[in-house]
This record gives sequence, C-alpha cells and structure tokens, in this order.
Amino acid sequence: MLTTWTVEEGRCRVREGAVSDVTAVLPEEARVAAAAVCDPDHLRRAVWIDLLNPSPAEEKAVQAALRVEIPTREEMQEIESSSRLYREEDALFLTANFLYGVDHGEYGSTAISFVLTNTTLVTVRYATPKAFTVFSARAQRQPATLLATPDAVMLHLFEQIVDRLADILERVGADMDRASQRTFRAARPDAKATHRGDQLKDTLITLGQVGEVTTRTSETLLGLNRILAFVGAEKANAVRKENQPLIKTLVRDVRSLVEHASFLNGKAQFLLDAVLGVINVEQNNIIKTFTVASVALMPPTLIASIYGMNYENMPELKWEYGYPMAVVLMIVSAILPVLYFRRKGWL
Repeated sequence: MLTTWTVEEGRCRVREGAVSDVTAVLPEEARVAAAAVCDPDHLRRAVWIDLLNPSPAEEKAVQAALRVEIPTREEMQEIESSSRLYREEDALFLTANFLYGVDHGEYGSTAISFVLTNTTLVTVRYATPKAFTVFSARAQRQPATLLATPDAVMLHLFEQIVDRLADILERVGADMDRASQRTFRAARPDAKATHRGDQLKDTLITLGQVGEVTTRTSETLLGLNRILAFVGAEKANAVRKENQPLIKTLVRDVRSLVEHASFLNGKAQFLLDAVLGVINVEQNNIIKTFTVASVALMPPTLIASIYGMNYENMPELKWEYGYPMAVVLMIVSAILPVLYFRRKGWL
C-alpha cells in the first residue's frame, strides 16, 4: 500500500502532502487502542471517514477497505439529480453544494459527497466549511452521542450545517439592516452630498455581497432539502429508528431557513430598488441644475450674440453707456428665468 496510516488520539490519519488529509474516526473502544499502524480493518471499523482533497491512492485504499465506490471530483460536479442522489446496494450516495469561506470573505460553493453504508459514513470534499470544523470539535467532546452510528454522524453533521447557515442568515440580516439605515439616512435632504455618495456606494457593495451569500445559502438549503427528502424515502433501510425523528426536525429547520432566505432576498431587492431610486433622484437633481443653468444663460447669450455682430448701423455701439447697459441687460435676463423657476417650485 502506498499510504501509511497512523493513530492520533483515536483517529487514523494519512497525509501525502500539505493539502491531503484523510481522517477515519474509530469507534469508542478503538480510541484507546495503542496500534501503531492502521490496517484496512481499522477503516472497516471506522464510523466516519472524512476525505479532504483525497489522492487516487487514498481513494483506492478506502474503496478496497469498504468495498464501495468513492465518487470522483468530476462525478461530484454533475448537476442532474440521478447523479447526485442514488442508491447502490446498501450504500446511499448523496451530493450537494455547500457554502464555505464566509468568515474570510472569500466565500464560494463546493460539492460534498456523503456515502452512507450500514457501518461507515464517508465524506468527500475539496474545501472545509466551518460546520465541519465545529462538528469535529463537538464530536470529540460528545463521542457517545454524535459518533454512535454512521447515520447519526451524518444527521448531526447536517444539523451543524443548518445551524451554521442560520448564523450566516442572521449576520446577513444585520448587514441589510445597517445598509437600510445608510440608504434612507443618505436620502435625507440635510445629508451632505459627499457623504451621501459614499454611503450609497457602501450600500451597493453590501447589497452585492448579501445577494451573493443569500444565493449560495439558498443553493445549500436546496441541496440539503433534496438530500433529506431522499434519505427520508430510504430511512427504513438507511437510518436507524432512534435517529429518524432527527430527519423531521432537519426538514422543518431547512424549510424555515428557505423561507427566511427568500424573505432576505426580497428585502435585498427592495433595498436595491431604494438605492437605485435615491441615485436616480440625485441624478435628476444634477440634470435639473444643469438644465436651469443652461436656460438661464440663454437670454444673456442671445444679447451677447446680438451685440457681437459687426454691423455699421448699430447706434448702441456709439452710446456712452452702451456697454454697461448691455451688461445689466444680460444680468437681468439671467435672473428673471431663475426667479420664474423658483416661483414654480422647480428649484
């Protein structure tokens, strides 16, 4: 075998490089074992095998030990339902896209596959959503509850993912509330024009990020909903009786989060319309100012054009006060349109 397995605190781990990490969580009785090398028997006894960026050798090792096909990365990218949710003999193959990286600002969606057998849960992933890290820490504190059976591991992991998505939606809601306050504060007449532009720009950036996160969250919830529906239909063979009530709880939680995500999407669209409306009003005010200025300058321009013509028979050219009279006439002709617009309420 090309891969060396070792025991670290009750876990069989293999590392073939900086990005490769395969963790096999053993049952409680194997946690105190002093074995120096993990053989395929350890893998068959594992409750949960987590494959992070697995190499072909690591996939073959797990496949040989469990006698089950591990989906490749290319197969995980397929979007048709029959390729993501299916059953082969006693194993369920479940794949969905999951949100990750929200805390670091470099968020995205990654496909994660869950292979559930009667004895082992195998997860295949190429990124690390925070829910996996949190669940691993919880599992070390509560192994008897969270690591009792492979179906319990999967359902409790789904529960942690749902909790994480709920936290993300709460944060998104708070960001939208702050964006809403900035939007309507910037729309007040007493707001400074420079601050107004900065606030509207920040609001647009926030709404763009909120829209991206809520869209990816909705995608994750949709995938979870499909997985839970499939598992619910197969629960008689795939989920132990004591864990079946957790499926109903997860379905209710996912549905409530889907509704909340839809509400946030609607709110984001409303705020986007409000921001664009405020920007449109600002642009109209600027255009109106230029329009009034151009109209107000038309009469003085006409007068200047008349007296700029070079005709001999122009008596005003020989008047002593002809030039001051033309200047005053241009000033008066510029003020009168402004007073008219102000009286009409256009300024």
